Amino acid sequence: MDGSLHTVTTLPTERRPGCPFDPPAELIEARGHGPISRYTHPGGKSGWMITGYDLVRSVLADPRFSSRKELLNVVDFEIPPAPPGEFLLMDEPQHGRYRKPLVGKFTARRMRLLTERIEQITTECLDAMEKAGPSADLVTAFAKPIPTIIICELLGVPYEDRASFQEQIDTFMSGETGEEELIAAYTATQNYLAELVAAKRANPTDDVLSELADSDLTNEELQGISLILLAAGFDTTANMLALGAFALLQNPEQLAALRADPALIDQAVEELLRYLSVAKTFMRTTLEDVEVGGQTIEAGTTVVLSYNTANRDPERYADPHALDLHRQEGGHLAFGHGVHLCLGAQLARIEMRVAFSALLARFPTLRLAVPAEDVSLRPETADIYGVKSLPVTWGV
Repeated sequence: MDGSLHTVTTLPTERRPGCPFDPPAELIEARGHGPISRYTHPGGKSGWMITGYDLVRSVLADPRFSSRKELLNVVDFEIPPAPPGEFLLMDEPQHGRYRKPLVGKFTARRMRLLTERIEQITTECLDAMEKAGPSADLVTAFAKPIPTIIICELLGVPYEDRASFQEQIDTFMSGETGEEELIAAYTATQNYLAELVAAKRANPTDDVLSELADSDLTNEELQGISLILLAAGFDTTANMLALGAFALLQNPEQLAALRADPALIDQAVEELLRYLSVAKTFMRTTLEDVEVGGQTIEAGTTVVLSYNTANRDPERYADPHALDLHRQEGGHLAFGHGVHLCLGAQLARIEMRVAFSALLARFPTLRLAVPAEDVSLRPETADIYGVKSLPVTWGV
């Protein structure tokens, strides 16, 4: 192996001041040295970091790289397998057993049928925001309630339980929670989901979870599937809506282009997904020796895949660090690639199209209510990047 190969010693814990949308400087620098770098995991284990678009995409499609949680070679102690149903951290055939029944429930066609309901929910949120205005925290008034209500309705979470459920998910996805509080929130969520699954078994309603309950999946498996769908369906989209609004407000020429041509919304959504890449990194472990980018990665080695640098790769995208709503190069990796491609991608796209379009139409003078540097950002330790609050105002 090349002894002069670039080394990333640790995952960065913050972004450059004034650059809330760009990947951390250390990762951009790593990509500048080449698409693959040596990497030392926080537990001291040697690994690799892949920052180039083509290599990340190829690894995601390669069955020699495993998603199994128990194979992660990042610490000195044994990591237990993922609980039943939590298919993101599994390989075939277990992954397929859980994912296959879901595929037909999240098709583009089924998601398009939800458009009217998404429009209705968005209108209600914006009505409440306008009534309470002329200022608001866009996170709590807009970004969180829209995906929360949709995913809860899809899975059949009763209306009265949504606020407490959102709070628990917030707690263990924030990246700032102590271990004791984290375990308490996780346990409370698991207990709630166990009760919900039992209720759907006993009295099915018109929702995805009830449909899944009519199968050979166990209650424990349904619980794990529900946790993945609820956490992913809420947290990722909520952060894309908030951070996306922030990015548009900080790029007035792009915002003006979208206001002038509302038909640009589809391209705008794809470009925001690429530009922001809120799901920043994922890990895979080699099942055998594999050559990647001219380097041999030994069996049992865990590699970090940097989605946010892959989506800013200058060999893939012209002027990659610019937000360009007219960009023609597609094929970003914000939803992953291969067998683990995000199930909810079509739902997230529709939610973003509807929500951004409605927000900009309703509030033509929308602007930040604080200096951009005072916007509170999620830490890099959070699995999903975003803003914690986004104070905005409108009117004269």
